[in-house]
Amino acid sequence: MRWPPWSTHSSPNSSDTDLETERPRKKANGTGRWAESLNATNWSHYVEPRNLIPTLILTATTLALIQFYRNYLRRIPRVAYIQPAFFRRRSLFGRVTSVGDGDDFRMFHTPGGRLAGWGWLPGRKVPTKREELKDRTIHVRIAGVDAPELAHFGRPAQPYSTEALEWLRGYMLHRRVRAYIYRRDQYDRVVATVYVRRGLLRRDVGLQMLKRGWATVYEAKTGAEFGTFEEKYRRAEWWAKKRRRGMWAGKKADYESPMAFKARMAVMDEGKAAGKAVKA
Repeated sequence: MRWPPWSTHSSPNSSDTDLETERPRKKANGTGRWAESLNATNWSHYVEPRNLIPTLILTATTLALIQFYRNYLRRIPRVAYIQPAFFRRRSLFGRVTSVGDGDDFRMFHTPGGRLAGWGWLPGRKVPTKREELKDRTIHVRIAGVDAPELAHFGRPAQPYSTEALEWLRGYMLHRRVRAYIYRRDQYDRVVATVYVRRGLLRRDVGLQMLKRGWATVYEAKTGAEFGTFEEKYRRAEWWAKKRRRGMWAGKKADYESPMAFKARMAVMDEGKAAGKAVKA
């Protein structure tokens, strides 16, 4: 149907054309109004000291709290999660969950201790079941000392190894300890000077082992860590030897240090391997 000549629409498609031209015009008008509203906004009060200073303080405080949490309150489940920057600068606080050898143990990291709710707040309990502790403890090697070797990997036990293990278990198992960490060793343990509270005093575990004759000073040419306590450790070993305590109670001719015992076992293992190769 044709439109009358006096109509403003000359064809049926003219309305569509008008709509198409109207939409960009409305869009342009909307953009213009938004730009005008931005220009009309008074931004000066945002940079006034009374508004700017509290905002900066709040931001800085939030960032500082986040950093404090990451450094001091975040729980470390295993040795692999310890940041390299922590070594020789930080200590770890936790509860001993197991003692597997005469000079190493496992601890459950409880950052902040009771002040952070460990032991009394919901969700802040140290697990007691073995399956709950799996992959959630830090393996610690006590620095500066070497205890008699237990039987493992087909090797026999060294004399006094069981006594040393039992003493260490009785001294620190299920107790809270603080470990001043030095480095990570080849067995995925963290080497540390360890303190445990006994009564009102804080005791150096490695030093107490030396005094009681259940360990010797670590004598390896590489990897030895003493912090600043080497002289004190050697004096404690000398005193235990003089008083014939612990592993020094036997005959002097029968004594074999843990380092010498491990070296002898390594030679025996090499001999066995060579013998098997010849037979093969």
